Amino acid sequence: MPVAVTVVITLALVFYTVGVWSERIQGRLKPWHLAMFVAGLVFDTVGTGMMFDLAGGLTWDLHGLSGLLAIVLMFVHAAWAAVVLWRRDEAWLTRFHRFSVVVWLVWLVPYVSPMFFALGG
Repeated sequence: MPVAVTVVITLALVFYTVGVWSERIQGRLKPWHLAMFVAGLVFDTVGTGMMFDLAGGLTWDLHGLSGLLAIVLMFVHAAWAAVVLWRRDEAWLTRFHRFSVVVWLVWLVPYVSPMFFALGG
């Protein structure tokens, strides 16, 4: 994989991880967390586009399908975070991290799957 793709996808990991885990540790969704979610989504989308170009499109394997699911979930996650922040619902602001961690865990599957495939082959 070209270095540029690795850098872009790793930036997605950094932004998304900082957003998700700082929200979890702080126990309350804040606007800057949303900014981190969106930055992670943007870098992941750009990196995925770069990988699509390299692979000639979507691959119908664990990596490709979980990556597609992860981007959809990241988009829903960011959109829902914006709604929660806009509504200022205290219960949702303090419980949102539960959804965030689940989406982050799903996102890790396509991030780490190439490493496991490389070990096996």
